[in-house]
Amino acid sequence: MSQKLQPAGRFTLKLCALLASSVASAQDSLPFPPTPSASDAKPTLQESKHQKRQQQSRLPAEAPNILVIMLDDAGFAQSDTVGGAVHTPTLSRVADSGVRYNAFHTAAISSATRAALLTGRNHHRVGNGVIAELATDWEGYTGKIPKSSVTMAEVLKQYGYSTAAFGKWHNTPPLDTTAAGPFDTWPTAYGFEHFYGFLAGETSQYEPRLYRDTTPIEPARDPKYHLSEDLANQAVNWLQDHQTYAPEKPFFMYWTPGAVHGPHQVNAQWADKYKGKFDGGWDAYREQTFARQKALGFIPQDAVLTPRPAELPAWDSLSSEQKQYQARLMEVYAGFLEHADTQAGKILDELEREGKRDNTLIFYVFSDNGASSEGMEGTINELLAQNGIPVPKEQQLKVLDEMYGGLSALGGPKLESMYNAAWAWAGSGPFVGTKLVAGYFGGTRTPLAVSWPKQIKADARVRGQFHHVNDIAPTVYDVLSITPPKEVNGIAQDPMDGVSLRYTFNDPQVKSKKPAQYFEVLGSRGIYKDGWMASVFGPRKPWVQGFAQFMGWNPANDQWSLYNLQDDYSQAKDVAASNPQKLAELKAEFDVQAKANHVFPIGAGLYPFLDPTARISSGQREWHFSDRVHRFPEFAAPNLRNQNSKVVVDADVPANATGVLYALGGIGGGVSLYMDDGFLIYEYNALAISRVKLRSTERVPAGKVSIEVLTTLSSAKLGGPASLSLRLDGQEAAKGVTPFTPALTFTASETFDVAEDLGSPVTLDYFERAPFAFNGKVKDVHVTYLP
Repeated sequence: MSQKLQPAGRFTLKLCALLASSVASAQDSLPFPPTPSASDAKPTLQESKHQKRQQQSRLPAEAPNILVIMLDDAGFAQSDTVGGAVHTPTLSRVADSGVRYNAFHTAAISSATRAALLTGRNHHRVGNGVIAELATDWEGYTGKIPKSSVTMAEVLKQYGYSTAAFGKWHNTPPLDTTAAGPFDTWPTAYGFEHFYGFLAGETSQYEPRLYRDTTPIEPARDPKYHLSEDLANQAVNWLQDHQTYAPEKPFFMYWTPGAVHGPHQVNAQWADKYKGKFDGGWDAYREQTFARQKALGFIPQDAVLTPRPAELPAWDSLSSEQKQYQARLMEVYAGFLEHADTQAGKILDELEREGKRDNTLIFYVFSDNGASSEGMEGTINELLAQNGIPVPKEQQLKVLDEMYGGLSALGGPKLESMYNAAWAWAGSGPFVGTKLVAGYFGGTRTPLAVSWPKQIKADARVRGQFHHVNDIAPTVYDVLSITPPKEVNGIAQDPMDGVSLRYTFNDPQVKSKKPAQYFEVLGSRGIYKDGWMASVFGPRKPWVQGFAQFMGWNPANDQWSLYNLQDDYSQAKDVAASNPQKLAELKAEFDVQAKANHVFPIGAGLYPFLDPTARISSGQREWHFSDRVHRFPEFAAPNLRNQNSKVVVDADVPANATGVLYALGGIGGGVSLYMDDGFLIYEYNALAISRVKLRSTERVPAGKVSIEVLTTLSSAKLGGPASLSLRLDGQEAAKGVTPFTPALTFTASETFDVAEDLGSPVTLDYFERAPFAFNGKVKDVHVTYLP
């Protein structure tokens, strides 16, 4: 028999319903509404009742801290934690205190992986189908994470976490990285309350282009300085400040140092740890590592070692001189990798000191993609490959000896070296491919270690479930019982593509719950579904130099391969011919995924190479700069590499003037107009291989001067030489010709500066005197593009 509801009861039910609705909507929509006052305010204090409002906790009791560590361009078979030859004590420390995975995947390229990790979505869905520097207006390739795909940093901040990012960002288009912003694509606009690091894809380890939040900063000019150490120290300092000022709040830290992306730079004491350890060469390394991977049980016993690509040389085909050079390049890389991993250990040390290690959920993603084969034959300057400039290894070795002092210079601040592509292949074993190959695991598969001592029991058994970097954010949400918001700041949110890894934490044998997952970078593509993988290598091999290999390419003509991953761990056996129906099913699935995620048109990441005008640019053709201009990023600054141009400098020059008038780039490539003891000098640093210097025969008299630098391309051929002319008050003072002009860039993160050369100096002449500030007055630098 029902009873009639009394008015007070009806009011109570309505209030409960209202509160329940408020909680539900708060979870579906961010930000949370402000907590209402609990006080009863009357006209006077005597009549009023003060009650401190109670801030509602949005998190489960004892919510864990979250730490994501991710290295860059490291290979699947390089860490000794999983059978490689490079000592990685911190990766071992995380793995040994938690669990490890051997079928975890990235997006094969930097910006794409980072965007997927931070948002839990596929990389094209969030505008990062390619690196930020190659952004175009195709929907999946804008280089901007849309506000419709909020990052987990933003979500965690709204739920009460302190958030900070350290190291490489690479998710802001270059045009947005100037002092004018806009800053809505910087880390601090994506949920990170603090950022200390660099925005570009790489930077010098000795003179990095750093930002604190949105303010450019200059690291100390200290011969002992190294970026990875700085980033670790900054992270530790932030943890200590957090412990002092907000110990009750959990934190989310994103620590991605940029090592071991090129340039490979580390102090010799670290490289020397590996002297002689790679003298056996890359073929032997791959075989020995393969055996150790099996002995450790990190890969299946029936895994097959895939063969070396025909384009890569056998180690025994090299001369003894070349073997010594190539082995040293790998020693430098190995020292760089151990050094970076060791710095990450400082963060764990601090967590243990503060008593927070047990309740910190750590994801150590060993790399954002496979090992990089962009060093081609082994290079003293990695940007030669990106610019498509072939310089034989023998010639590079000669330049190394004559200009830089030989092998001892490798790893130092005067070179931006990278190891031979064959070392990247060896370090990606047992798989096919390297970085930039999205269809094969050499480009996408990376070791993952997860540790949370309070909730995850340490277990040496390897997890083999197929997973992807877009699964990390959903895992964090799952652990915290957070429902991904449907709306943030009034913007409807895109669906999540990732799934939680939590179900694997305590069950190594559980069946994978990952649904279909596509891969695509620069036309290389693949699709995983239910234990099968269909793959297309793509129009280019990253270890083959030049742009000609993808000219005329039509993806409709690509030949797909098919692999049954249940008994073929390394994609060694193509079964497409015997399973045409399964292949057709997966190709159809790829098209569905591609359409839904803005992957089309296939190969849009290559579009800037096919049509350079398609790259997002300001369209500006004329500039005036004062001596206040500093840190203007090269990708946004005037093109003084391979563009017909005239630069006119108006300056007041003292007697025996000294210093930089303007400079663009760094030690690996750039241009600099400077004065030294009264002489006027212009250097065109052609990617460290050639340094073309124009120098006045007489000192410039004191007073007002007008200086012109004219650059005229000698041919319409991309990358061809250019004629240079240096003029003083209308009279030619010197002239010269460059051997080539970089088609893409001098550097990744260096800048245009007036009246000094900040960061890595362009020329060896004032390397020890950098930033070599001008002791006169630069009144105007007028840059004009010419027809």
